[in-house]
Amino acid sequence: MLVRALTHSSTANERQPVSGPPDNERLEFLGDSVLGLLVGELLFRRFEHFTEGQLSLLKNHLVSATHLLQAAQRLELGNYLHLGRGEESAGGRTKQKILANAFEAVLAAIYLDAGPDPARELVVRYLIPDDDELLRLAGAGPPEDFRAELERLARDRALPKPFYVLLSEAGPAHARIFRVEVRLGKEIALSAEGSSKKAAAHNAAREVCRVLLGGAPV
Repeated sequence: MLVRALTHSSTANERQPVSGPPDNERLEFLGDSVLGLLVGELLFRRFEHFTEGQLSLLKNHLVSATHLLQAAQRLELGNYLHLGRGEESAGGRTKQKILANAFEAVLAAIYLDAGPDPARELVVRYLIPDDDELLRLAGAGPPEDFRAELERLARDRALPKPFYVLLSEAGPAHARIFRVEVRLGKEIALSAEGSSKKAAAHNAAREVCRVLLGGAPV
């Protein structure tokens, strides 16, 4: 099962005739769900005072491909992947998507072989930062740019792509204030100010993220 979890589809596709373990895509599918459950449960139990929005932001970060890549690198999964010749020559051992999927597949393999407790231990050891870091992330909002976070939320919920409009700019040249509105379809339109167009767009995206995650705009 471990070999299967580390077998990329590029290897399975090159087998003629097909032999050996199948690729890790089915395990990766299960691992994605196991990961979401374990991370959600851990955050729910550890931070009783967190709002649903804070929990969601933290979970989105912890299960993101960027964070899974770091966990896979700690496990050195790239050294053990079974890749096809084409993917090998293309640098597949260091690709974010391949490594993130491999981590989820390994998690699923552990879950199927030994149950939830060892799977939970893997998540806690390699994926969850200490409480201080989690508190920092929760207080600061999503660790990535709010515009990127909003695009991800819109995509996951089958909503229109965010559209940004500069509403106004005012103040002297050395201290301009910009107001940008972000629209999400016909239902959501919120605006915010910033010292640059980028900052104003970032702040507006933050407010829409909060609305989508159940919080009130500020």
